[in-house]
Amino acid sequence: MTSLVAANIGGADASVLPSIQMDVNYAEIKTQIKDFLTHFKTSSSIDEDIENGVYDHAIDEIEIDKEITSNGPKYMALLQKISNRELSTLYIDLNDIRDYNETQNFNQFQSSQSQTQPQSYMNRNKLAHLITKNAQHYIELFSSVIDEILPEPTVNISHKDDVLDVIIHQRRLRNLRIENEHREEMVDAGLVNNNDQQQQSQSVHQQDSFVNMFPPQLTRRYCIYFKPLTTQSLKEPVKALAVRDVKGSHLGNLITVRGIVTRVSDVKPIVTVNAYTCDSCGYEIFQEVNTKQFSPLTECTSEVCRSNNHRGKLFMSTRASKFSAFQDVKIQELANQVPVGHIPRTLNIHVNGDLVRSMNPGDIVDVTGIFLPAPYTGFRALRAGLLTETYLEAQFIKQHKRKYESLGLTPEVESKILELRSQGDIYNKLASSIAPEIYGHLDIKKALLLLLVGGVTKELGDGMRIRGDINILLMGDPGVAKSQLLKSITKVAPRGVYTTGKGSSGVGLTAAVMRDPVTDEMVLEGGALVLADNGICCIDEFDKMEESDRTSIHEVMEQQTISISKAGITTTLNARTSILAGANPLYGRYNTRLSPNENINLPAALLSRFDILFLILDRPSREDDERLASHVAYVHMHNKPPQMSFEPIDSTTMRQYISIARRHRPVVSKKVSDYVVAAYIKMRKESKQNEYSKKHFSHATPRTLLGILRLSQALARIRFSDEIKKTKTWMNHQLLNYSI
Repeated sequence: MTSLVAANIGGADASVLPSIQMDVNYAEIKTQIKDFLTHFKTSSSIDEDIENGVYDHAIDEIEIDKEITSNGPKYMALLQKISNRELSTLYIDLNDIRDYNETQNFNQFQSSQSQTQPQSYMNRNKLAHLITKNAQHYIELFSSVIDEILPEPTVNISHKDDVLDVIIHQRRLRNLRIENEHREEMVDAGLVNNNDQQQQSQSVHQQDSFVNMFPPQLTRRYCIYFKPLTTQSLKEPVKALAVRDVKGSHLGNLITVRGIVTRVSDVKPIVTVNAYTCDSCGYEIFQEVNTKQFSPLTECTSEVCRSNNHRGKLFMSTRASKFSAFQDVKIQELANQVPVGHIPRTLNIHVNGDLVRSMNPGDIVDVTGIFLPAPYTGFRALRAGLLTETYLEAQFIKQHKRKYESLGLTPEVESKILELRSQGDIYNKLASSIAPEIYGHLDIKKALLLLLVGGVTKELGDGMRIRGDINILLMGDPGVAKSQLLKSITKVAPRGVYTTGKGSSGVGLTAAVMRDPVTDEMVLEGGALVLADNGICCIDEFDKMEESDRTSIHEVMEQQTISISKAGITTTLNARTSILAGANPLYGRYNTRLSPNENINLPAALLSRFDILFLILDRPSREDDERLASHVAYVHMHNKPPQMSFEPIDSTTMRQYISIARRHRPVVSKKVSDYVVAAYIKMRKESKQNEYSKKHFSHATPRTLLGILRLSQALARIRFSDEIKKTKTWMNHQLLNYSI
């Protein structure tokens, strides 16, 4: 029940601001939480969460006992794993709480409220609703309940003890020894008799516990996170908020925000419990820290020092303190969330515990967390104004596009992919499904499909690395859909970065030296090529880049690293990415009166690093122009591409297919090796003959040989084959001949 309470000061008529009292019985709620944790059962159990990647950062190759989770309480099985030190993260699913609330009705809690409160308040008073409105406090409530019901370990965990375990064990033995010695001294002195030993023991124990009590935060070996509701009361899906939709009314609430990660700090240890040792009496005092800045304790407050009228100095004990991993992340609004004429807004995310390193720059994520105000600390607290900074305390992170290796394909999905492959002509179907709204360009789409799949990266014994990523250059006249093809590839690839040559500098592509706002240190901020690590970087308007900026990607395209030596920082960054570039000829359109070399106008050192170069010309033709115009008109009328002989494969299914294809590592047979050698010699001969030709262009270098092998490996992967066939190598040879 809600009531307004007003107080008078000194009998004056003026009253202070009214305070609102919420009649919430937290003892009843803790009973409700305990009942949920000990009795909730689910058919989905924990396996679905593992497949969906919920426990990816908490479990390393751990198999949850299916029999326990299917026949017994779900969360008790998880707590048993926590007690056995096999799990350190516990996700409380609000969907489970809501389902349990609806089925069990929480009879104890609702019966105690039904006689005094209206039904509308009861509906609002459900546990899942209360958690979303005051999540920070309910984390502590769940933790206190778990401390009570945590089962004993069923296996020997002595080999998993860390420094804190040893210290806590030694302190408990010391406290017990001091208690026994004090009791014996009291008995020998005749101050107490044997009948009073128990009472005196309790008194000493209470005094000792008061001074040497371990805070719960120190003894807990788990982190609690809330997994958000997926549907609302009317079974409507819960939509993630944009950054600009987060308002002041959301303070303290559990909300979900969608955005793209723009900056990720290094993982730093942050103290959660600070331990001190008194130099006089030897007692230890523990201080819980909930902010990034705190004032250390300096004077001992133990009973011994106070009775002796002596103020002992406290010294920090680092080994007895507890630290947690901390990471500061900044997310930005997506382009489709920004209104016209506005700039994207950002939001700071605080990531703690096992959730660190779960986001990388460039990821599109849904972050569920607690929206909180940042407290003023230090000198800022002395002159704090009415405005305050805010942040989101991360609880659950959902990746929109996950890596091929971490897709977590279910047996149903794999059987669906195998059925799709068995239908035949899968190479053409996958290629035609790339941007079906774009007319033609089938050979180009085939090459882009091979780029998505990629070849096999090989690392030799002496440390030499042969890249398997494929680089492609699309050069052609304006209006041939080069930019649309580039953007469609970034949507299909799990990790794709799109940038333009004119708007990107060499520093913006590689790395820049920035000052970290968290640690105030000089750090490297990765550019577009670093963000596209293990992905695809699409660079449009490649010809309009400055020559000094274009040379910065030479190392990336072959060695796939970025060497940095600036501002006292010397390091090498990984940029294992495929480059897909789009460019126009020298004078905007292809000039037939000039040679191909003069039209392309790219240095040979850069040109040789592309495995395939497509020269797309816009030549008028009545038949082709009529088909193109009909295709474009159909798309504008129906908002979909014209009917094809098969159902186009969506991007999600394509990612799943490529994920399975990339598991294969095809090898080269002797027959294929001889064919590749002969084809390479022929290409080199033609390249020498056409060196000064104005009609024919052939640019064959030793890197072309590796390009043929990479394309052949990618095509073998599409067929789910572990061996490269001669016929498929011939197809790639024809594709190369068509491209150049």
